Amino acid sequence: MQSQEKSPHEKDSVEGHIATSAGIVALGTFSSRILGFVRDVILAGIFGASSVADAFYVAFRIPNFLRELFAEGSMSAAFVPVFSEYLTLHGKQEAKKLGRAVLTLLVILISIVVILGILFSPQILSVIARGFLGDTEKFELTTTLTRMMFPFLLFISCAAWVMGILNSVRHFGPPAFSSAVYNAVNIAMVLTLSPYLEQPVFAAALGVSLGGAAQFLIQLPTLYREGFSISLLKPTWPLHPGVIKMGKLILPTIVGLSVTQINLLVNTFLASYLPLGSVSYLYYGMRLIHFPLGIFAVALSTALLPTLSTQAAKGDIPALSRSFSFGLRFVFFITFPALLGLILFRIPIIQTLFEHGEFNHTATLGTADAVLFYALGLWAFAGVRIVVPVFYAMQDTKTPVKVAMLAMGLNLVLNIALMTPMQHSGLALATSISAIFNFSCLLFILKKRIEWADGRRMLISHLKVILASLVMIIPAYWISTQPLWHTAGGRVMKTLSLTTAITASILGYFILQYFLRSEELHFLIGLIKNRRRKKLF
Repeated sequence: MQSQEKSPHEKDSVEGHIATSAGIVALGTFSSRILGFVRDVILAGIFGASSVADAFYVAFRIPNFLRELFAEGSMSAAFVPVFSEYLTLHGKQEAKKLGRAVLTLLVILISIVVILGILFSPQILSVIARGFLGDTEKFELTTTLTRMMFPFLLFISCAAWVMGILNSVRHFGPPAFSSAVYNAVNIAMVLTLSPYLEQPVFAAALGVSLGGAAQFLIQLPTLYREGFSISLLKPTWPLHPGVIKMGKLILPTIVGLSVTQINLLVNTFLASYLPLGSVSYLYYGMRLIHFPLGIFAVALSTALLPTLSTQAAKGDIPALSRSFSFGLRFVFFITFPALLGLILFRIPIIQTLFEHGEFNHTATLGTADAVLFYALGLWAFAGVRIVVPVFYAMQDTKTPVKVAMLAMGLNLVLNIALMTPMQHSGLALATSISAIFNFSCLLFILKKRIEWADGRRMLISHLKVILASLVMIIPAYWISTQPLWHTAGGRVMKTLSLTTAITASILGYFILQYFLRSEELHFLIGLIKNRRRKKLF
């Protein structure tokens, strides 16, 4: 079924709704990222890039890997499209039944995974961190930390279930800000408990599990106000039809998401054989990449999926195509200047944020190398976040899996080829190249499936973004030549100098985009004016 051609007002309304929702998610994610950086700065100051830090980040990788499979990733891929379809075509009561049926099955399955994970942590670690086996003390510490953090998986899976329901009914605020609560609990546990523990890192591990519980609980008031509950159903057979439909979608999705996470686990496995601190360099480097990626690309992807799913359920492919084009243009408008900024300002940023306590200048340079090569693929990481939801909305979870498996094979080959000459930098570069391959293949396939009339519009938009981003070179050159970056201390002056340079870069970018008549910038300005006008009346 094809929709009638929509008026410009209707198109702007859909895009305005997406942008507003993305703005709410971005604000929540920004709060979370800021608190996440505060947490990382605290951890870096206490543990630096030491063996204890490596043990913590390897241990956290396991429940975090499973979170992507069973929680946030699978909820986006399978739950939201099917739940949105039930809301659209069958009504709220049927959607409520589906939600309770999904939660019941989720709690049973994830509880089993958590119990098995705690019992078999040493065996799991002997595979993914084999390089730690030569250091008994380090391996035992990693095992204990893994067991302490495994309950996080159950809490975060339930939190993702709530998030899926709230996003489907267009409640984006509570889920977005819940991750900030998670980081706040992390920070509180480290600051209050670590001084009293024989092994301070245990406070950080406990903070992960309790933070996951807080992220779930903080969303419940909004869930209940919307008329949903967390009461479990008595397990029955056969399963709810919606659950069966989700299962058909989620199995290939889990394979696809596991491919992405396996790439990270492979990096961790190989980095465990590299010099001390390599695991931490990659972790801190990816954390910086996740800042713009999480705030803008993930926020836009989260806001897009319910709209795309509703459009797909109605068979409105032209509208779906327009929403996708808008998302891709908008995410490149934000992420490309962020990419260039991370590359140009990477050493001042890392030095300002992390270089204190046990995190020395050697760690700064190691992390800066990881940031450089991860940043080269930032536009592709962001692009995948926009392209994949289109496949999910059309309830095609197999195509992203097939492409992701090819990307995983490429990543593995490049890892082996690059890790010896480039050390951890080679692992970061391999990840970026495989992401570029993944995005390019998905975009090519999608272009053949849906009518895509915005190619020229997208090209012009991207060229304006690239041109306006070049303004960053001037403040980046100015700050990199300052002598204060070659001396210890001076934290206040470094922060002020870096803030000034970044602010000048951002202002220069938007001013140049304004004179280039950027469609995305003028859309944002119009959106802000409309919201102010509504508040006045």
